[in-house]
Amino acid sequence: MQRSRTGSVRGFAIGCRSPFEQPIVILILHAHPYPGHSRAGKALLDAARDVPGVRLHSLYDRYPDFDIDVAAEQAALAEATLIVWLHPIYWYSVPALLKHWFEKVLVHGWAYGPDGNALKDKHVLWAPTTGGDEPSYSAQGMHEQPFENFIAPVEETVRYCGMVWEAPFVVHGAHLISAESLAQQALAFRQRLLDWQSSTPRMGVADAADSADSAGAGNLAGAA
Repeated sequence: MQRSRTGSVRGFAIGCRSPFEQPIVILILHAHPYPGHSRAGKALLDAARDVPGVRLHSLYDRYPDFDIDVAAEQAALAEATLIVWLHPIYWYSVPALLKHWFEKVLVHGWAYGPDGNALKDKHVLWAPTTGGDEPSYSAQGMHEQPFENFIAPVEETVRYCGMVWEAPFVVHGAHLISAESLAQQALAFRQRLLDWQSSTPRMGVADAADSADSAGAGNLAGAA
């Protein structure tokens, strides 16, 4: 697998760019260890593909050896307005590669700490899928706690980096729900992105350039 070490952003982008304003960029980071076996995640991705401004990074396709191109990932984040973390829940947390991505990409001096302002005020939508259905995440269910009790580490990661936490979009019972219910969830996910996009003002070219310069300065200060 070949990948650029120049900081170029790979993936796909949908939408046109006006010479007077920047489009809203929605970066979806999909982290499924077996993307070809994904059911719920695939349905959400398929529904989102033609949303204007969507860019997709399938982390396990891009980095099967876990050798993350930090510069490319940081460049993609710098351009994004909304960041989506889409993945199945593994042991009440994120899959291993996404955790590794947090550690390599969200570094001191770039994402947090002195001069670590590259991600400040960007919005994050967490979109996990679970194998268990919603009742299983309750005091009486097999997991003995509501799903909300497992949110804090991801939410605090977002807030610690100065980003804005959006209410999560959770799909429960990924292997249990009917095809019809999953299709409805996928359409709701698509609409969530469209609604967020329509409510977000677009930046002018000058504003976007200033934002990119600020992110680049943070990268030089502390990228690992």
